[in-house]
Amino acid sequence: MLKLVTFNIRCDYGMDGANNFEYRKDLILKKILAEQPDVLCFQEVLPHVADWLRESLTDYYVIGCGREESLQGEQTTVAYQKERLNLISMESYWLSETPNLPGSRYPEQSRCPRICTEAIFQERNSGQVFRLVNTHLDHIGVEARKRGLEQILQKLSQEAFFPHIPIILAGDMNAEPGSEEMCILDRFPGYVNATEGIGVTFHAFGKKEEEMCIDYIFLKGCTCKKLEKWTDQEGAVYLSDHYPVCALIEVSDNR
Repeated sequence: MLKLVTFNIRCDYGMDGANNFEYRKDLILKKILAEQPDVLCFQEVLPHVADWLRESLTDYYVIGCGREESLQGEQTTVAYQKERLNLISMESYWLSETPNLPGSRYPEQSRCPRICTEAIFQERNSGQVFRLVNTHLDHIGVEARKRGLEQILQKLSQEAFFPHIPIILAGDMNAEPGSEEMCILDRFPGYVNATEGIGVTFHAFGKKEEEMCIDYIFLKGCTCKKLEKWTDQEGAVYLSDHYPVCALIEVSDNR
């Protein structure tokens, strides 16, 4: 079984008062160390937060790069257990017409580039191999979200390296279930929404008027055995403005 979490950690710009990252990080670390997930798919990771993850999560390797042309800025960071998983390959690409051009974006998109972190892992004990994709779709452009998600799914359908292994696609899609963006998945058979029915995932630090379900884990060739949200809170301090979503996944060896 693989324990995986998708976790929008919230950009640390010092604008969240009692929920600034400096006040949340102890709660975040305590939760991760207690749960010991095998893989964490983070979104909105600024460079100094990526450094904190590397320093704090000593049992994990932390991979990913910034989305800007300079490779700075927000990351879709992946952290994985050193002793449990072996990294076979990893790539970063941009959701755009020129995916290998750092900082590129679709014309219909906000000014923010959007990046995808993709990796192939092998479970050390069983030898099982799987592909992981972590992303964060645009927060403004519906068309940009549609094109970005379709780009990811098209790329996965055309993979030449381990083309038949199980796939886990996770991240903040900035779109609710049933939206035209998420209906793109209907054109790519085999993907199962492991987070179906999870309810609210974005809560804006408890501001009920902004609640949405926009964080997902999709599976192809593997099965979700258990699903939960991390709703931990200490006083007015949350883990993030999103509830991290944790899945226990059975990965089949389809090589």
